[in-house]
Amino acid sequence: MTHPTVLNISCYKFVPLPDAAALRDLLSARAVAADLKGTILLAEEGINFFLAGSADAVRGFVDALRTDARFADVAPKESWSASVPFRKMLVKVKREIIRMDHPTIAPAHGRAPSVDPATLQRWLAQGHDDDGREVVTLDTRNAFEVDHGTFDNAIDWRIDKFTEFPPALRAHKAALQDKTVVSFCTGGIRCEKAAILMREEGLTNVYQLEGGILKYFELTDGAHYHGGCFVFDERRVLAADLSTEPQPATEENTINK
Repeated sequence: MTHPTVLNISCYKFVPLPDAAALRDLLSARAVAADLKGTILLAEEGINFFLAGSADAVRGFVDALRTDARFADVAPKESWSASVPFRKMLVKVKREIIRMDHPTIAPAHGRAPSVDPATLQRWLAQGHDDDGREVVTLDTRNAFEVDHGTFDNAIDWRIDKFTEFPPALRAHKAALQDKTVVSFCTGGIRCEKAAILMREEGLTNVYQLEGGILKYFELTDGAHYHGGCFVFDERRVLAADLSTEPQPATEENTINK
């Protein structure tokens, strides 16, 4: 079997970008010149991007992005496919790179604590954190994404869009009070905002899963997770070894659902 040659990356960073409109034109030109496909979202709160192409082209784009001091530490998650799972290159400026409609949540001004994949795997295996407190995982994704796979016994509030997360949290907050809560999502962006909101709402033992499910797959054997991880491109679902077969696009396969 030949090794897939298309490199797929996903990455985000919350950082103030008052020049988002100017960045749109610059990054669009770079991506098109490199023959990349995917989506780049820009907002005053940061950047979120999903790109695919040859390894040299993708990594060259990231190297150029890192020359801007605001993006010097970006660390994309990587996976491989046999074909490009995007049909076009889109660069958009939006109000939020992930819409929550909760303007007081500003990760660029202070992140919630995070837990790395290996530590979460160890906590789940032993059933508690390092202080002996019960650990629960909280899936912050949309219900149709959760249906493709999630952590064992994860809390799932069956939300249909991320703007429903704040009221769902307030309805269920009491059940989380004495537990260590690890929020998770596909790549980290939603669970980062979710963790900050939970702390703002008075929950103290809250972490986000660093890098989300994709980083968990990359750095562990996927234990304590069942099923695959839905991704917003034509691959649709990635297995724990980050492998997949390309599938036809559907209406679900659009970024920022």
